Amino acid sequence: MQLKNDLILRAARGEKTERTPVWLMRQAGRILPEYREIRNKLSGFIELAQTPELAAEVTIQPVDILGVDAAIIFSDILVVPEAMGLPYEMVEKRGPRFPETIKSEADVKKLRVADPEEELRYVLDAIRITKKSLDGRVPLIGFAGAPFTIFCYMVEGSGSKTFSKARKMLYKQPELAHQLMRKITDTTITYLQAQIRAGADMVQVFDSWAGILPPGQYLEFSLKYIEEICQAIREVPVTVFAKGAFFAREEMGRLPCETIGLDWNMDIAESRRIIGPGKTLQGNLDPCALYGTDEQVAEATRKMLDEFGTSRHIANLGHGVYPDIDPEKVKIFVQTVKEYSAKKRG
Repeated sequence: MQLKNDLILRAARGEKTERTPVWLMRQAGRILPEYREIRNKLSGFIELAQTPELAAEVTIQPVDILGVDAAIIFSDILVVPEAMGLPYEMVEKRGPRFPETIKSEADVKKLRVADPEEELRYVLDAIRITKKSLDGRVPLIGFAGAPFTIFCYMVEGSGSKTFSKARKMLYKQPELAHQLMRKITDTTITYLQAQIRAGADMVQVFDSWAGILPPGQYLEFSLKYIEEICQAIREVPVTVFAKGAFFAREEMGRLPCETIGLDWNMDIAESRRIIGPGKTLQGNLDPCALYGTDEQVAEATRKMLDEFGTSRHIANLGHGVYPDIDPEKVKIFVQTVKEYSAKKRG
């Protein structure tokens, strides 16, 4: 199907664009009353994610309401451990919780490398329905968590400020950690490839907890597995977003992917210099900037666009949009990107 708006794909490949494409991490849900209306009729987040027709509906909402240049499938990174045999719960206002965690080699052996067409069919069905409903209006982004971030939850059992149990395994049982990372990586590759077959036009790898590791461990326990994923996926553009991994930007510049996401603490000019000219950069407005007045939001957006320049940039926040941000501020961000970047190219 011919896309009517392929700006984000051209930007990822380093091709010329009429303006900067824009989307937001966590745009599907959270801030939109239309999303909450659907969510409130269900038992919770997991039921919504596992109901393909509804997941497709909330995936498309930001395209209709906010005017973004891409949809990202409504799902969660933790569907991967569940598909491997480690189910999770989503506790309201507290986040994910795993009743059982990985502690031993026997626990790792019990896990399977998931078959996405079986264990994750609901995500693939949601992608197929979304693609049909979008009718080529904008590209659809698929995604997965980076193996280290998934590892953190599987060992720790929940979110954490330190992930000390997970990090303890890296020091005390490094071989076991690599065994678990191997199974997560193999599942992630087959899962992303299945998303692409189902219709994803590009994919993003989220390494949400990258910043808790020292540089040496990050290269050993995270980046090498991300590199494997990037090497395995060449059919569509790949974005790698590693929050807090400012120390690994040079190595990220060597990854076989198209786009590197920057968080809001990464200086744009410095990142461009370190990562090099061969990658598109994505980001990186501070999500809290959207709490400002209309003019402050517009001014912060223009400043970001000035710093990134007019090529190889996909506008986004430096992390997911926060749930209490006013959707009208998000619309100002999106509209400013569109109008100001087009004017700069004019």
